[in-house]
Amino acid sequence: MLKVTDRATTVEQRLRAAGTAYVRATVVRAQPPTSALPGDSAVVLADGTIDGFVGGQCATGSVRVAALTALRDREPMLLRILPDSAVPFPDVPGAHLVVNPCLSGGAIEVFLEPQLPAPAVRVLGGSPIARSVRQIAPLVGLELADDTGDRTATAVVIATHGGDEATAIRTAVDDGAGYVGLVASERRGAAVLAETGLTGAELARVHSPAGLSIGARSAPEIALAIVGEIVRQLRTGGLDTPMAEPPPVHQAVDPVCGMAVVVGPDTPRLTAGDEEFFFCGPGCRDRYAEKLGS
Repeated sequence: MLKVTDRATTVEQRLRAAGTAYVRATVVRAQPPTSALPGDSAVVLADGTIDGFVGGQCATGSVRVAALTALRDREPMLLRILPDSAVPFPDVPGAHLVVNPCLSGGAIEVFLEPQLPAPAVRVLGGSPIARSVRQIAPLVGLELADDTGDRTATAVVIATHGGDEATAIRTAVDDGAGYVGLVASERRGAAVLAETGLTGAELARVHSPAGLSIGARSAPEIALAIVGEIVRQLRTGGLDTPMAEPPPVHQAVDPVCGMAVVVGPDTPRLTAGDEEFFFCGPGCRDRYAEKLGS
């Protein structure tokens, strides 16, 4: 049987292979009494689904809400979850603090780290330059996109040295690639681009001749220049990794404890008349039911 941490690792491997964005949540500090221990971990998906263990239901609810914020902002976050009492717990400047009155005691800190898909590069052609790009790109953290179309490529390199290059450029632009590099001379590249029918904004995404001007001559050197240009665009040129639009996530406020709650199929809820209320856990739901019945 897989341990919780092993299961989380297996889930992460599957998500990375699919190019799915998620948040890795890891308990880095815990003060008894807590059910979570340092090292416990989980993954949080864009729809609020959690796979793994980072504490009881109330703590998990706080992690879920904060993780969605971290994923939206694409920034890591240290989440401090404290009970509604004066608990001596080391202060951490810059940490995101949540006071959860439903905690039975203790306090935990959870590091939330967004895991975004690596930029994918699709290389067209079987030339020496194409082969060299495929060899160099993974060395700088770029993934090679296959021809299945399952992932949108951040960059497309066209190194076919002939064929219908205009159509290849048009297809890459239409598919959403932010960088399209054509391996061709300046004169031939201009002739190819004239056949594409691209708008000015679309042409701004096409680089011809592809690659930084480093005086490259050999196929590996030209490939290095091309990969370098892609990296420069990623770091300073505004080139972004395409990500699937996250599903809409509904949040509510627990009417008992005031905690933010991500509404999902398993969220405790209670219907009273025409209103539906959502809760961080069964305890708050039951207390609210008693209040309505009194």
